[in-house]
Amino acid sequence: MICIYKTSSNDIMEKIDNIEPGCWINIVEPSEQELLFISKKTQVSLELLNAALDEEETSRIDVENTNILIIVDVPFTNIEENSLSYGTFPLGIISNDNYIITISLKKNKVITDFVDGKIKTFYTYKRSRFTLQILNKLTSYFLLYLRQIDKKSQLIHNSIHKSMKNKQLLQLLSLEKSLVYFSTSLKSNELTLEKLLKYDFIQKYEEDKHLLEDVIIDNKQAIEMAHIYSSVLSSSLEFFAALISNNLNLVMKFLASMTIVLSVPSIIFSLWGTNVMVPFADDPLGFSIIIIIAMAISILIAIILYKKDMF
Repeated sequence: MICIYKTSSNDIMEKIDNIEPGCWINIVEPSEQELLFISKKTQVSLELLNAALDEEETSRIDVENTNILIIVDVPFTNIEENSLSYGTFPLGIISNDNYIITISLKKNKVITDFVDGKIKTFYTYKRSRFTLQILNKLTSYFLLYLRQIDKKSQLIHNSIHKSMKNKQLLQLLSLEKSLVYFSTSLKSNELTLEKLLKYDFIQKYEEDKHLLEDVIIDNKQAIEMAHIYSSVLSSSLEFFAALISNNLNLVMKFLASMTIVLSVPSIIFSLWGTNVMVPFADDPLGFSIIIIIAMAISILIAIILYKKDMF
């Protein structure tokens, strides 16, 4: 899918039908024909366009003639088995003297915010500023999702203390995996952001340079948060795994104690139910006496087990 936008003379972004100088071309999950069309119209090679469509592509910068390709990892959320999971995928930003192109395998909230006009002071013809605004927005989403992961893990912590199921542990494991993805992507993005400081199109404008420095600082903060949350979550997984095992042991201990207590009446009643001579067999109150004896022994055993912390 190809969408073309351009900031008009009154600084309002509008969707247009044709590719014009100063426009922004947003490409999502393109076909081969669409890539060929964009390559022909913008003089951007297919190699650059296809680079961001590889899910395994790492964050990097590539320069080809006047075209500058920046690939960064963008965070996203996904619903799996009624649970929110997190991950990253590559986003390509290609800029030259006439156009800026964003290309990715799927929609993401970073680009959607620009399309929906949620970003102020955004102009398609200010290509270096637009690039940095995208980087700033994706870093803010990393920070947002990291806070969500932390809150979600806290909710799971509060519900897991009395649990003996694997559901909460699997949720924590999913969050830990998400943090690994985030940490890896953030470190890769950090190298790309630091390399950007060396490029002329950033050095040309002092405001852009300050914005990039702010993005680098936020990215470093996100890396530190991901590291801390990952360490806490890893320790929590080990603790709660042991806690669930201990809860199961307590239940097994209780059931074993109940089995012992309830087996006493069964043994006594079995003995008096045999076809042999037993005490109180001819006594009219024999049945009541046997029940009292069985209950007394069961209660005694229960008291002994209770004192030994078996209940």
